[in-house]
Amino acid sequence: MPYSGKLYRALNPLYARAPLSGQGAALYGGRFNPRGMPALYTSLSIMTAVKEANQVGRLQPTTLVAYQAAIECVFDGRDAAALADQGLSLADLASPSWRDQARTEGQAKTQTLARRLVKAGYQGLLVPSFAAGATETDLNLVLWQWGDAAPAQLELIDDEGRLLRPEA
Repeated sequence: MPYSGKLYRALNPLYARAPLSGQGAALYGGRFNPRGMPALYTSLSIMTAVKEANQVGRLQPTTLVAYQAAIECVFDGRDAAALADQGLSLADLASPSWRDQARTEGQAKTQTLARRLVKAGYQGLLVPSFAAGATETDLNLVLWQWGDAAPAQLELIDDEGRLLRPEA
């Protein structure tokens, strides 16, 4: 399925000057990307992005960014039949043990799914948010491919160049 519209991220201010890099996810790995695989974890709403960025402890300083996206090939992780075709369920995607799987097995089931989907030509994965306090309306779009042109166009909304200004 395609996705076209706005996306949001709530970034640690230390990384706010590189809102398109995906390198933090590549360095550490994430639920839907193994180490070495860049990813952008975005949300379909501002509040979902804030929930995602502040899952542990108290609210910390956060920089909100927005993007305009036109992604041609997105796997719908809410589709139980499509997940079953991949040998997974929504419960597998939501499992809090993905870090343990990655540590003990070398790669979590969700990270293996990401590799398979990229190989199949998907640029991203639409999934429910698994952050504390999330509801069924809280959705994330994890991107593995993005750039300034089709098929995975992602444009940072920064008309005034606020993130690219030299530090004062």
